[in-house]
Amino acid sequence: MLSALLGDLADLVLPASCAGCGAERVRLVAGACPDCVTRLEGLRPHRTAPTPSPPGFPSCTAAGPYAGALRGVLLAYKEKNRHRLARPLGSLLAAAVAATVPRDRPVLLIPVPSTAAARRERHGDHMARLTDHAVRRLRAAGYQAGTAQPLRALPRPDSTSLSADERLAVAVNSLRIGSRIGVLRRVVRARGTLVVTDDIVTTGATLAAVARRLKEADMQVTGAAVVAATRLRANRRAI
Repeated sequence: MLSALLGDLADLVLPASCAGCGAERVRLVAGACPDCVTRLEGLRPHRTAPTPSPPGFPSCTAAGPYAGALRGVLLAYKEKNRHRLARPLGSLLAAAVAATVPRDRPVLLIPVPSTAAARRERHGDHMARLTDHAVRRLRAAGYQAGTAQPLRALPRPDSTSLSADERLAVAVNSLRIGSRIGVLRRVVRARGTLVVTDDIVTTGATLAAVARRLKEADMQVTGAAVVAATRLRANRRAI
């Protein structure tokens, strides 16, 4: 109750436009105007896969398409450091996870790791933050949910001009398995459902790379859940 009140007060006091559509001088709810909130609440998780899908691409569920209000909110969260949007976006991510796994099985969420440079630029690991909120939402709904990070990400070159196979190779080579993988492997065996989480999927190279690295560590990925899915277009940066 108090947190909701403080959130409303912050929306009234802090000078910010709607994260979804950019409208100014309107009442905001968790950073978005009522119309955008209605659109976000109307999203329904759906299965998605890029065409063509890279080898090893896991079964993937998206909370919605990368368009409209959802696109605006994601960009505001990632590029404008509007971190309060992590909570509603985490709820959308939780909905995608819930559509992926049964309620009666424990689930462990593995967020796609951010590079050190991305963490500095965004004042923290944006996917770890979203996944933490998703775990809280899932637990509140009765799921046995947890999160862990067995991988670390190294810088990788711009993959816009690369072929699909080259993008996948670059993504795999940028990931390293952490030193405490043995401990985490035992946790995974206790939590039989392993789901990779990400914000946006386009080519699928990143999700396929994470699934491959985890498989190399004897950790079988059940599926992936993302906030948004977009279609690949010519000259669009690969994600």
